[in-house]
Amino acid sequence: MSYVTIKNLSFAYPDEAEKLILKDINMNVEKGEFVCLLGQSGCGKSTFLRLLAGLEHPTNGEIFFGDEAINGASLERGMVFQDYGLFPWMTAGENIMLALQQKFPKRNKKELKEIAVNMLQKVGLDETVYRKLPKELSGGMKQRCAIARAFSIDPPVLLMDEPFGALDAVTRARLQVMVLELWAREDPKKTVFFVTHDVDEALLLANRIFVFGQSPSNIIFECSVDKENFDITREDQFENAEIIELRHTLIRHINKDVARRISD
Repeated sequence: MSYVTIKNLSFAYPDEAEKLILKDINMNVEKGEFVCLLGQSGCGKSTFLRLLAGLEHPTNGEIFFGDEAINGASLERGMVFQDYGLFPWMTAGENIMLALQQKFPKRNKKELKEIAVNMLQKVGLDETVYRKLPKELSGGMKQRCAIARAFSIDPPVLLMDEPFGALDAVTRARLQVMVLELWAREDPKKTVFFVTHDVDEALLLANRIFVFGQSPSNIIFECSVDKENFDITREDQFENAEIIELRHTLIRHINKDVARRISD
């Protein structure tokens, strides 16, 4: 069995049981892969991520991590939201400490604070950010704090729901590089599920890409990105012929699905 196995997954909200959002999703993901879930807005990618997190429950089908079925939320799966998910009445440090105290209840506060400060520094923030409220931080700084919180509890699985979607292009580019570097330097690597509607972002980050069709959504295309032989950078992303062809293939599948749904 793969590290993450999704079998015949379908989902509808209980009060709209006849309106499926996801239909017959099957997926196998190995440990340490960086997976991008790619598709148009509204196709169910974020819902799928919430199912992986255990925040929603499948209408049909199963999700396994190893040989255990998901049954509710767990600190073994860290989550980063587009809207940061920081409690506004707590400082950045207190937001991280809250997660650390839940994950490591037997460790003393001084030790946990050292972890929090160290992680803030790893994501490029000054130690003084520890004492600042979210309202005192820019969007990019808040997202760095949210990423620091997720990495600090050291979950084997990281779920990221369009974490850079609300940021400007330069900040977004910097955080993409930061996340890749954090992921690459860990041993063992975390298994990452990253939701995006940006084809170029998916190609830059992922070594596996799953394309979701329009709702009721299923996987209309999947591919691997050969990061072993292609160290894809922002500079050469539009120059490598194989990557350019893969980019065209991804866009073609998305557009075909949209055109088919419009004509139905």
